[in-house]
Amino acid sequence: MLDILNKINGFLWGAPSLILLLGTGLFFTIILKGLQFKKLGYAFKLAFTKDKEDAAADGDVSNFKALMTSLAGMIGNGNIAGVATAVTLGGPGAIFWMWIAGLLGMVTKYAEALLAQVYRVKNEKGEYSSGPMYYIERGLGKRWKPLGIAFAIFAAFAALGTGNGVQANTIADVMDNSFHVTGWVTGVLLVLLTGLIIFGGLKRISNVAGVFVPIMAILYIGGSLIIIAMNYDKIIPAFGLIFQYAFTPVSAAGGFSGAIVSQAIQHGVSKGIFSNEAGLGTIALIAGNAKTTHPVKQALVAMTGTFIVTIIVCTMTGLVLVITGFWDPSGGLLSGVTHNPNLEGGALTSAAFGSTLGVTGEYIVSVSVVFFGFSTIIGWYVYGAKCFEYLFGVKYVAIYGILYLAATYIGSIADLSVIWAFADTTNALMIIPNLIGLLLLFKVVRRETQNYFANPIEKLHIAKKA
Repeated sequence: MLDILNKINGFLWGAPSLILLLGTGLFFTIILKGLQFKKLGYAFKLAFTKDKEDAAADGDVSNFKALMTSLAGMIGNGNIAGVATAVTLGGPGAIFWMWIAGLLGMVTKYAEALLAQVYRVKNEKGEYSSGPMYYIERGLGKRWKPLGIAFAIFAAFAALGTGNGVQANTIADVMDNSFHVTGWVTGVLLVLLTGLIIFGGLKRISNVAGVFVPIMAILYIGGSLIIIAMNYDKIIPAFGLIFQYAFTPVSAAGGFSGAIVSQAIQHGVSKGIFSNEAGLGTIALIAGNAKTTHPVKQALVAMTGTFIVTIIVCTMTGLVLVITGFWDPSGGLLSGVTHNPNLEGGALTSAAFGSTLGVTGEYIVSVSVVFFGFSTIIGWYVYGAKCFEYLFGVKYVAIYGILYLAATYIGSIADLSVIWAFADTTNALMIIPNLIGLLLLFKVVRRETQNYFANPIEKLHIAKKA
């Protein structure tokens, strides 16, 4: 089964899918005239300052808490282990292509969040529900509902796998290796903590994320910046390697097997998408709950999440690996320090931190893996529950919560190689219905954007059908 799933994933995550994802971002960049570059400063202002009008608007959580909840799902072990994998397989140039995926993904996220606000609905509990399944069904018409159902099914399964089981497994490994806590104990603790948070509803989840995510990000980014500052003389050469090997192959040397440009592109883009989730439609599952006077405002706030995850957090990991030479077992081109060629993923990033900060650096990564993984478990529950609600109704969401907690425990004690592969498959399948909906509704995205920026005084929005 694992071999079959790996072959399917090789196709689903191959060049056609990556081109489609980048192409969608490029398309929206063109029709919105580079909005993610021109309005980035304004977007951050909306995200991190209080707006009295937005606070009084209809919705369930603030713009900031909606952003933190989405970041809880995005800032995960892909930012640590995923970047390490991209750089060791694609060379330093993979970081450049990760940036490209992030910059184009920003406007894809913008479109997803905007449509989530336009087509959101209130459920039986009086809370808003949104996501690709709603803008597909309500924006394109009832005949497209099967496509929305397909997205909801794929996303609900992906949440159990990618967002939960594999994260719990990674946490359990770190707790065992770094703190000598056995897997079943970690599993019980995760189930108790996760249950306490997710059964408190969206507001409790967003409140936890609002405190948890900033602290978690500051810890990891702070440790990265210390390492970069201690190796300040290698910063410019590191960027030189990133740009050089984005367009030229890296020769095999020492323990590095070499990488051609296509490998740098493939690993950089794929891991960039894994980290920021642009095109998966996940941001649309939470953006509709935000209090805002206009869909464009929440869309701009959502866009900043991709910048934070890819351009800031992933770049920190990539720079540390290149500066310390840990992308190459022979020490890379900036460091003569060799290391164990069997190290990979999170263990490799931990070793890179430890090479400069000693045991403290290793513990920074270990603690970050635990907190990043736990935040992902919490954030992805929201995604999976929203999809389960769409499929079966709000009164059955508690059943999904029980399944989610079971997946948390199983993930802590099981070998998840097959679940990893299955989760990769469902992640890839989420992209297809979501991008179809986005591209067919591009006129709505363009119209709402033009209306907002043409009439800055007009804050109130009345949702219109395409």
